Formats: sequence, structure tokens, C-alpha cells
Amino acid sequence: MEPLRFVAYSDYLCPWCYNASRRLHRLESEEPDVVITWKSYLLRPRPTANRDLEKFRRYTESWKRPAADPDAGNFRVWSTDVGPPTHSVPAHLVAKAAAALGADAFRAVHDRLLVAYFEENRDISDPAALRALWIEAGLPEAGFARHEDPALLDAVLADHAEAIEMGANGVPALRQEGRDAAVTGALPYEAYLRWVQKIRSRAAEAGVSTPGGKV
Repeated sequence: MEPLRFVAYSDYLCPWCYNASRRLHRLESEEPDVVITWKSYLLRPRPTANRDLEKFRRYTESWKRPAADPDAGNFRVWSTDVGPPTHSVPAHLVAKAAAALGADAFRAVHDRLLVAYFEENRDISDPAALRALWIEAGLPEAGFARHEDPALLDAVLADHAEAIEMGANGVPALRQEGRDAAVTGALPYEAYLRWVQKIRSRAAEAGVSTPGGKV
């Protein structure tokens, strides 16, 4: 059977995206025909200088809500004296650089960025922190420089524009590849699974071997 492909739009500064990432990774692990392609969405597209750390610390109290989900990531109210992150773009550039090395490299950096921010309270817009996370993910240090390639910035901005065009007015958002509408929100794992099963069922009824955009 051909893969059943989805596109996920996400931002590394979004707590609900952390939960969605865990659920979609589980979906890929338990449903071998499911493939998720991750694309950038920018909650903070431009740098903001001199963000107030104490105000940001109070904001992270809101992470307790996604943390209360039964299958949530591990969240910690901001307890370090670094940050806040200036904007969304740096983390996405590093993730794109990792993707150029292959799916496993992307997954390692993708997960490392989320854990570093929400669990370890590290500033994932800081170049030194991003370099350290790249190495911690087991990637070759020489490859880190690729994140400065202007083509990657173009790709990040194109992802964001595509998400808006597909109706993603927030993140996380997911759409079936070949469809032009995205569903926004961190759905329960069971909802993602039902979506997959419904697509398969429709494909079977139509006698279509490919479960993607043909149904």
C-alpha cells in the first residue's frame, strides 16, 4: 500500500504543538503506512528585542493547561534566567538544516528543540543554545552552518504562507496531503487514528489502492 501522507504545520514555541508532535509520532510508529511531513508556522515571525523575562515567566504558567492532557509532553514553568526567545525563525532554520541530512536527523533535532524549550527552559532562539542542541542530537557539528543558507529561510517563509493558504489560522494544524484544508488544534490521539481509519475505509470502498489524495 502506498503511504498515507499528512502535512503538519507547527511552531517550536507552541506548547500544544509539543503534545501534537508526541501523538503524531506515535501514529507514525503504530501505523506503518502513515507518513508525517513537518512544515513551519511562525507564531513570532520577527525578532522582539528586550522581552521582559518576568512577564514571560508568568506566561509559561499557561503551560500547565497542555501539561494536564493525559498524553502530554513534560512541561516546566520557566525556571531559568535565559531568554525569552526572541522569535520563531531560528529554531525552524535549524530544523530545516537537520532535515537536509535525512528524516532521522530531522526527528532528532525536532524532538530536541521541543524538550529543550518546554522541559529544560532553554532559549531556542539563541545561536549558542541551538548549536549545543544540534550536537546533543548527535548531528555532525560541521553541518550546523547550513542553517544560515538563505534558501532555508525562503523555505520556512514558504511553509508559513502555505499554512495560511490552507486555512491554518493557528497551530498545530494537520492536513492530508493532496487536500487543501487543514484541521487546527492538538487533537486527541484517538481522533488522529479515526481520521486515518476513515481514509482507509473510504479508499477500500472506492477500490483505490492509494489512500492519499484520491479519496
